[in-house]
Amino acid sequence: MTDHKALVRGHFDRLAGQRQRWVERNRFYYRDLEAFYRRAVQPGARVLEVGCGLGDLLAAVQPARGVGIDISPAFVELARQRHPQLAFLEMDAEALDLDETFDYVILAGTIGWLTDIQRAFSRIRGVCGPATRVIVTFHNFLWEPVLRVGEVIGQRMPLPPQNWVSEDDVANLLQLTGFRTVKRGKRLLFPKDVLGLAPALNVLGQLPLLNELCLTTYLVARLDSSAKLPKTPKKPDFSVSVVVPARNERGNIEPLMQRLPRLGRETEVIFVEGHSTDGTFEEIERVAAAYGRDWPIKVFKQEGRGKGDAMRKGFDLATGDILIILDADLSVAPEDLPKFVDVLATGRAELANGCRLVYPHTEQAMPVRNTLANKLFGNMFSYLLGQRFKDTLCGTKALWRRDYQKIAAGRSYFGDFDPFGDFDLLFGASRLNLHIVDVPVRYHERAYGRSNIQHVRAGLLLLRMCAYAARKLKFS
Repeated sequence: MTDHKALVRGHFDRLAGQRQRWVERNRFYYRDLEAFYRRAVQPGARVLEVGCGLGDLLAAVQPARGVGIDISPAFVELARQRHPQLAFLEMDAEALDLDETFDYVILAGTIGWLTDIQRAFSRIRGVCGPATRVIVTFHNFLWEPVLRVGEVIGQRMPLPPQNWVSEDDVANLLQLTGFRTVKRGKRLLFPKDVLGLAPALNVLGQLPLLNELCLTTYLVARLDSSAKLPKTPKKPDFSVSVVVPARNERGNIEPLMQRLPRLGRETEVIFVEGHSTDGTFEEIERVAAAYGRDWPIKVFKQEGRGKGDAMRKGFDLATGDILIILDADLSVAPEDLPKFVDVLATGRAELANGCRLVYPHTEQAMPVRNTLANKLFGNMFSYLLGQRFKDTLCGTKALWRRDYQKIAAGRSYFGDFDPFGDFDLLFGASRLNLHIVDVPVRYHERAYGRSNIQHVRAGLLLLRMCAYAARKLKFS
């Protein structure tokens, strides 16, 4: 995460002096953005802009008290020079700390550069009152290839890899952090004015279907007064079991224990080793002996085959109130597990499903074919189960043990057909009408070992499982 922040900060510091030139080159787009925010924000209000850049947008909404924050010190210095009547601070949105509240918080294009959008929204809660409106604008992900071409031909400022999110992604992240979306939409079908026709043509962008192709996506949100604060209680009254299936993961075992955060009242760690050939079981025993004084650690050998079998064995032997499955390959960071616990502990979900498709990842971590397959199966399962899924194949999931026991008791309805474990949980949770929520995580490359998945065989098996689920859930 630190590397990503440093990349973003350094990139914008280097290009800060060129920013105005790029704004002038795309003046029609920026004028439309200013017009949107002037309509959405009442003049004379208290306004915070997160990711303020040069400060021009903040000045355009004419605040009585205007504060802009940005991670780039070069941008902050330029903004102070351009708009001395406003306050500008060098500050990371994910560490936002201001002792005041605002009428409006605006984020124009900012979420594309955040390392952890969920954490930033959580921090923004602290500057919101009951009447505060949070207004978020970002680019429609359908425009990603067009905007990349724009960079290549010199019509758009060069930018580092960014988060390409959908309306539903942002609405989900707002809901996870205690906000309620009150309005959403899209605008600006033609961001360049050619021959003076763009104003008239953009009217067409408000028509059904064509509106889905517009460049600018916006959401307006407020605090959800009916929701609990999205924080785990200071003295949690629940325990957590983290189940780690491990096959040929010897080099990842001790780093996992070193990085695993304390969760709940007590964190139980259950390793289920599955027929390794690289000494993984012996390494687990060594690590369990070394860390056993500080952690309750259980170690089991798997009799069956497959991650699903290991997960079920671990969950059946767990004693924690919350059960979490964590892959031993560390592709999902152990440091992200508190997010899963928080959404359960605050009642925002009954099954927290990891989602790796919000933040950018490398080709080595997830090849393009795998990314496309994950999106395909996400859409298929959204249709089959009647709940939204962006990523069904992320190995990290969490749920209450009481709900898992209900899923296990009703497993005969679907049968023991899932070698991965993910779909056993998703199908079972859907049949129980549990509230399933995606929790976005960053996906990392392996530091040790190779994937145990045979992708073609796994894909064919997933298609069979989808057909089976369709017969059971949709066409029975």
